[in-house]
Amino acid sequence: MNAQPLWFLNSSVTIRVAHADSRDGVSILEHRVPQGDSPPRHIHRTEDEIFHILEGEFRVQLGAMERRAGPGEILLAPQGVAHTYRAESPGGGRFLTVTARGEFERFVRALGRPAAHPGLPEPVAPAPETIQALTRAAAEYGIEIVGPPLA
Repeated sequence: MNAQPLWFLNSSVTIRVAHADSRDGVSILEHRVPQGDSPPRHIHRTEDEIFHILEGEFRVQLGAMERRAGPGEILLAPQGVAHTYRAESPGGGRFLTVTARGEFERFVRALGRPAAHPGLPEPVAPAPETIQALTRAAAEYGIEIVGPPLA
């Protein structure tokens, strides 16, 4: 199992259970995100995504529903349903994602880079060419970008 954190966009992700280590192909990834972190609205075409919030407050959009969620809450983003989140807490947040089949894990591994130090990377606003590259890479792993991050 890989415990080396990866910097993935503006977050730190640690693969706690790799899909290759599970007979069912389950992945469990731990995410640390800064305040304001919000991925583009997206759809997973091949797998459900389960969020278990460990720390912080999040605004979550699942399909047409938007709600707030905090520590201890578990949310399901079913396969084929557009979703995103925004970390609202001043200290950011921490959560687990659970998926099957390994597509999301492989996406994180492909775009992530080894963390240079403990903690989060220096936040960077993505340039248009970065967003285009992210969209192309996501599609390779069954993820479709369908909208902007939450403001």
